[in-house]
Amino acid sequence: MAERLHARGIEHAHGGRAVLRGVDLSVQDGERIGLVGVNGSGKSTLVRILSGALEPHHGEVQVKGRLATLTQDPELPGETVADALDEAIAWHAALVRSFEEALAQDDVARAGAAQERLDQVGWEVGYRVEALCSRIGVPARGARIADLSGGERRRLALVRALLDSPDVLLLDEPTNHLDADTVEWLQDVLVAHRGALVLVTHDRYLLEAVATRIVEIEDGEAVSYPGSYADYLLARAERRAALERAEDSRLAMIAREAEWASRSPAAQTVKQKARLERLAALVSQRPLMREQRFDLDLRTGLKHGGTVLELHGARIVRGGRVLVRDGELALRAGDRVGILGPNGAGKSTLLRVLSGLETVDRGQFVRGSRVRAAMLDQARSGLDPDATVFEAAGGGNDQVRVGDRWIHVASFLGRFLFGREFHGRRVRELSGGERARLLLAKILLEGANLLMLDEPTNDLDLPTLQVLEEALMAYDGVVLVVTHDRAFLDRVCNAVLVFHEDGRLVRYASRTQVPTRTAPAAPSAPAPTRPRAPSGGGVAEGGGPPSAPASVRPGKLAFREQRELADLPARITALEAQQAVLAARLADPATYRDGTDVPSLARELATCEAAIEHATERWAELASRA
Repeated sequence: MAERLHARGIEHAHGGRAVLRGVDLSVQDGERIGLVGVNGSGKSTLVRILSGALEPHHGEVQVKGRLATLTQDPELPGETVADALDEAIAWHAALVRSFEEALAQDDVARAGAAQERLDQVGWEVGYRVEALCSRIGVPARGARIADLSGGERRRLALVRALLDSPDVLLLDEPTNHLDADTVEWLQDVLVAHRGALVLVTHDRYLLEAVATRIVEIEDGEAVSYPGSYADYLLARAERRAALERAEDSRLAMIAREAEWASRSPAAQTVKQKARLERLAALVSQRPLMREQRFDLDLRTGLKHGGTVLELHGARIVRGGRVLVRDGELALRAGDRVGILGPNGAGKSTLLRVLSGLETVDRGQFVRGSRVRAAMLDQARSGLDPDATVFEAAGGGNDQVRVGDRWIHVASFLGRFLFGREFHGRRVRELSGGERARLLLAKILLEGANLLMLDEPTNDLDLPTLQVLEEALMAYDGVVLVVTHDRAFLDRVCNAVLVFHEDGRLVRYASRTQVPTRTAPAAPSAPAPTRPRAPSGGGVAEGGGPPSAPASVRPGKLAFREQRELADLPARITALEAQQAVLAARLADPATYRDGTDVPSLARELATCEAAIEHATERWAELASRA
């Protein structure tokens, strides 16, 4: 397997703190690396260095082939969505022009090289742009980038990365701001990716399904664990246990040798000098970074059985669209409910209604008199960005009340892994995970018995996720959570509330009980079998479209669509012919003698099959309207 990416001796520091201390990483073609580590360990920094967006203070990175990146705060070119998308596929247009110019100039070598690349990435990309934008939920092409939300910007950046047909794909938290169905679709896309992949994600199901190797950034270094995420958990536990035994032995030896040195006469024998040198060597070794974990107890003593929230006949309309129609809901202490639905269905709006920030348009909303609500929203608001961590936690006071007693803010922050070095740091300087952890600390102080969490897992590292899950499972109030994290839903929630396409809210016992389709599809013409252009007149094989444009009834289609419908049979036939050639080459044992062409042929075949599927669906759509 060819090496696609190689990083050697990467070092980088932030604010005087060494984040990366000599990271070595090699990624082979076809490898899918899951990059993990606690918040602040340097995962995102390493991704930016690997992509070339950030220069390391020491070390070098080599990339062979095309590289595409999704960062947590992506920069998008142009003024509109169309500008950003067109720029993402400009390389393809340039490649086609290069091929055509080479043919015109009779430059066989140049034309052959361009053709080989086009065979790998596909000759058409327009259909792929439309399909990806529709599946991931990118705003209309005319939308201004400056007006996009953070989630819309990240979804657009994800489409740009996938459009690049890269040999090396670097993705930093790609599931943030995606709904659960889209995450499952993305999982399939990444499993099918034939190049190299480096993936940073907190989604444990995604890691387990996609990763062929886990690399953990630990104390500034990269530690590699072959196999799946489950394999990593076992191997890591064994490694940490061995390291801790070795560290305990080192500290015990230092104590013994230090005691000997303190009471031994200052002799100059060779033996005593060697013993002192050994003591100095033991002391100079870098100590093992002990794992830190915080405790989170959100319980308030709320008695079970009492109704906390109720909706009766609720109607919620936003932007002229009915999000909830005749909604019924009753929540009692101990309910932990996940809210599911596609992006834009109204999940976050429902949370704001139930928190009292917005109102229903019709119907009744009842909330218990003693309900104290707290909300963790996607924007991680509720913190003054200019306040210090100490000020944000204590509200300007030196002490905070936790339960029935007062403790110093410094001690309280220490419980949430904010050491003294954090006290003077501004909130705006914190990472997303650190802000979420600080907000969890504030929620604890509020003593809320109704928690509303909007994408709480975004930016959290895996240890913090486990702490939050355990706290919520022991919580005695009501939890409403919007999340795309399937593992979080399955472990924490004892019910799910689903937005159906017709505006119904339906409660199910678990995510697995939700029907595949949440509403009946609109009536449509039956899908035809895949069309083939006939050799003569009449109807294509399998009941496909007629070959002549005269079959199109122009009254229901625009002229451009009439032309498109007329051209589709020939286009599908050409694609199927290309598919047959590729399949034959992949079936030929001679192709595998050196194996160098196999990855590119497989990518080309996948692109061709996707093009056939898209063209067939487009033909069915146009034919049903013609």
